[in-house]
Amino acid sequence: MALPVLNTPNYEMELPSTKESIEFRPFLVKEQKILMMAMESNDVKAQSSAVIDIIKNCTFGKIDDKVETLPTYDIEYMFLQIRQKSVGETVEVIVTCEDDGETKVPVEINLEEIKVIETEGHTNVIMITDKIGMTMKHPTMKQILGYDIANMDSVQGTFGIIADCLENIFDDEQVYDEMDTKELNGFFEQMTTDQFEKVTDFFTTMPKLKHTVKVTNPKTGRENEIVLEGMQSFLG
Repeated sequence: MALPVLNTPNYEMELPSTKESIEFRPFLVKEQKILMMAMESNDVKAQSSAVIDIIKNCTFGKIDDKVETLPTYDIEYMFLQIRQKSVGETVEVIVTCEDDGETKVPVEINLEEIKVIETEGHTNVIMITDKIGMTMKHPTMKQILGYDIANMDSVQGTFGIIADCLENIFDDEQVYDEMDTKELNGFFEQMTTDQFEKVTDFFTTMPKLKHTVKVTNPKTGRENEIVLEGMQSFLG
């Protein structure tokens, strides 16, 4: 005699980038095992791949063909929505008090309060000069996974992710959307520091999961306001 089939509840969430409604279910024990193994490995790429696989499984195949091309903040937001319906709406994380830079304090966070925050004034059009500009797109999880995480802050890593997120360069006469690596590197290298900072500001101000917590340092008695960013900050 066959065992009974366990039904799982369905929920809906809104994709931050497009406002599209996505139906999803909680992840199952077999999927939780995959996630736990990835987290124990301390391998960021393995963890990200596990998150993508779980999202694919839990959204009924509706976004299989585009999940890896969605902005990173969409992926992170979807995973937290799935996680809270799977193992609970609260998580305890350990934060470091900024007043002394060493005291660690546990804090409980309600995942329902975590939102994708958009920085005022953020735009995908960056004017390098009065006549020359760049059109950018937000990085995807697939692009991030293509880089050596340890070298993301290197010059090569920075140039690489900028090039991958570049849609075109334009001036008052033409749009340039076909450029090789050598041409792009030459274009970047002739920028002033202020001009290049405009480009990197695109990434620092792009939408992201963000939440502010207040904790009191038990050693100093001072209240600390700590900003948590990105999915890793909320996994506990």
